[in-house]
Amino acid sequence: MIASRNLGFVAAAATLLAAAPLSSIFQRWTWLIEAAIAVAVVAGVAALTRLVRAPLWGQVLGMLAGLLLALTWLFPGGTELVAFLPTPATLAHFGELLQGSLQDMRSYGVEVPDTTPLLFITVLGVGSVAIVVDVLAVGLRRPALAGLPMLAIYSVPVAVYVDSVPALPFVVGASGYLWLLVTDNVDRVRRFGRRFTGEGRDVDVWESSPLAAAGRRLAVVGVALAVVLPLAVPGMTGGLLDQVNSTGNGTGNGRPGQGGSPGRIDLFAALSGQLNQSEVAEMVKVTTTEPSPFYLRFGVADELRPDGFRVRPPNGRRVDRDLPAPPARQGAEQQRYQATVEVTRNLEMPLVPVYADPVNVDGLSGNWLYDSNLGVVFSNRDNSRGKRYSFEYVRSTFTPSTLRRARSLPAEHPIAVQQTRRPAVQQVDLLVSRLVEGKQNDYDKVRAIYDYFSRDNGFSYSLSTKGGTSGEEIVDFLTNKVGYCQQYAAAMAWLVRSAGIPARVAFGFTNGTSAGDDTYVLTNRNLHAWTEVYFDQLGWVPFDATPAYAVQGANRSAWAPDSDAPDPEPSETSAPGASPEDPAATAGPGREDAADRDTDAGFDAAGGAPTRRAPSWPWWTAGAVLALIVLLCLPALRRMALRRRRHGRPARAVAAVAGGPDGAGGAGGADADAPGMVVLGADHDRARADAHAAWDELLDTLVDYRVPVDHTETPRATAERLAREAVADDTASAAAVRLLGRAEERARYARDPLTGEPLHPALTTVRGAIAARSDRRTRFLATVLPPSVLLRWRLAVADSSSRLVASGGRTRSRLLRWNPRRLLANRSARRA
Repeated sequence: MIASRNLGFVAAAATLLAAAPLSSIFQRWTWLIEAAIAVAVVAGVAALTRLVRAPLWGQVLGMLAGLLLALTWLFPGGTELVAFLPTPATLAHFGELLQGSLQDMRSYGVEVPDTTPLLFITVLGVGSVAIVVDVLAVGLRRPALAGLPMLAIYSVPVAVYVDSVPALPFVVGASGYLWLLVTDNVDRVRRFGRRFTGEGRDVDVWESSPLAAAGRRLAVVGVALAVVLPLAVPGMTGGLLDQVNSTGNGTGNGRPGQGGSPGRIDLFAALSGQLNQSEVAEMVKVTTTEPSPFYLRFGVADELRPDGFRVRPPNGRRVDRDLPAPPARQGAEQQRYQATVEVTRNLEMPLVPVYADPVNVDGLSGNWLYDSNLGVVFSNRDNSRGKRYSFEYVRSTFTPSTLRRARSLPAEHPIAVQQTRRPAVQQVDLLVSRLVEGKQNDYDKVRAIYDYFSRDNGFSYSLSTKGGTSGEEIVDFLTNKVGYCQQYAAAMAWLVRSAGIPARVAFGFTNGTSAGDDTYVLTNRNLHAWTEVYFDQLGWVPFDATPAYAVQGANRSAWAPDSDAPDPEPSETSAPGASPEDPAATAGPGREDAADRDTDAGFDAAGGAPTRRAPSWPWWTAGAVLALIVLLCLPALRRMALRRRRHGRPARAVAAVAGGPDGAGGAGGADADAPGMVVLGADHDRARADAHAAWDELLDTLVDYRVPVDHTETPRATAERLAREAVADDTASAAAVRLLGRAEERARYARDPLTGEPLHPALTTVRGAIAARSDRRTRFLATVLPPSVLLRWRLAVADSSSRLVASGGRTRSRLLRWNPRRLLANRSARRA
């Protein structure tokens, strides 16, 4: 027992070491302290249950209860009993934390703050892994399999980390796994007794041996290769999310990006992470000579895949030299302005914000490059934190008539080939076909799609979105019609591409708060995403489909007015860049309510009226509850089926009935055919089978009701012991158990088995007597979770595992016959 307890504590420590990679996700170490408490409680409960010699399933239930108490103490809901005893309200509180963790996953990226929902799901996961590791390493003595749940912990940072996962946490986790394997093998060696050398000297179990030293060397080499190989092989130094994988789900880290390649910044995640921050952080100060500037931009996502838009790595020329002048745009009014930008310490990324079409930049070193195709300034060696620079840019404004005159881009044009690629989604294509039906030019098609994202069509703004069941996130958004800027921008770009028009998603800042002297202060609340559409001879034209009332500093143009406001008559002589209405004036109590309202309007691609879809979570909950009930009922159903098969064995020939051992009486013959009345048949083979079945049922009954079973006793000795102890003072029960013992004894050893005796009534009598003398808990477990069934399943699993190990050993022995060293040795021996 001491060795088992030691192995259990080593398993707990190995689980905590395996959780070391989670340190690359969290900003602080709170998760480790709380996870250590939960794992310590689980390990302590496991040691106590093994101390009282509880079965494996009892140990599992005890560890689950300990984990529940630890979670209740660490994450109280205010309704607990004696500060740590959970109540139904506590379980409801845990459900809310689980839902909150899903929202936090959408709101933050690495490194995440210590939010209660994220800490709860982390402690729950680590504690659950600790239970599985304890069961595999201590309960089933299969420590090698414990590496699988440990690997599940390590897969979490690998799946969510944008950059490569640090190597040190992996080494720590692997060391814990090796420690567990060594401890288990030492425990196995100690069970064989003391070790001796060839000279008879006593050797301590920890003393080095050549075989053990070779094993340790192989383990060290394996871990070293696992760490060094990804650093040496190209393409393996990054995580699974080397490039931006953005579907608008809102996983952000609270910063628009961090140092590194611009192609590895999750702009979607960073944007949603900042919008979900409760604190307002100043990021940029910009001074411009333009009276009504448009958005300050810093990034573009233009590669559309089934999982959303991605950022392509930019490629450009140094900004400390003259930049290429923007092309002349026929019909567009172009003016030059000067701007100065100051980036605070809160904005750290390998991109700097600039207005569209810069022509020269002053204040940035040669480490910064400009991609004229994407319109972004980036660096592979530096970041934007604390930078101050100025630049001259060209502002292009358009009129609706100018955009209507633009011709459609030829299909073979490189921009059309690249910027119209999209996954085939039938619902989206049907919706776009309906929206652009009858439109004669690209601008009218884009305006039809742009106007679709309006309040009249059921769209609203909210940072709290919900998923769907379609399997396509674009379809889910168009169905729920609730989202924030990045979802509106990506959805409009997708729909525009479906119409055969190039489109992409741009990132930047809306107009901030005026600080006087043409200076604007931009905060994280001004971070924004919008759509850019390409028109022939005009270039990229911005369209902002996000509801203006929900965006601070939103700006609208004559060619893309506010869809939720009364649409004024377009004026060709109006100021091209002026907003038709003040965004602040559009905000009001009614519009604020709309920002958080979820219409849940259905998506009808055929153009029908919006439909309301019933929530699917009640069906999932009911299905989960039903599956749990069926799972819990499996042992009881198995026991009932086994008992029915034993009791329902038909007798092909009946010599006598229960009331007449000599076989006389017509009434007795009639009773012999009554259902459920099984008697020993006259056929010797059938009589032996019936006796064995009855005896097996008696033994299972004893196991179910915790009555000791000694397989070394003869049936008669077992029957006498039961009559003397288990069913004492009950003459009928004592006679019934002696009858079962005599039938089994005759079936085993006598030439002629006992025939003509009723066994089913005897079994019923014995079972009732034993149940009457058992406590309520034993009777409940015997009915719901019969120990005999659980024991049979456990033995079956152990036998299967042993057969698998033996089969593997035989296979290994066969393979060793073809070992090159052995073949060479045999060949040398034959030559000799």
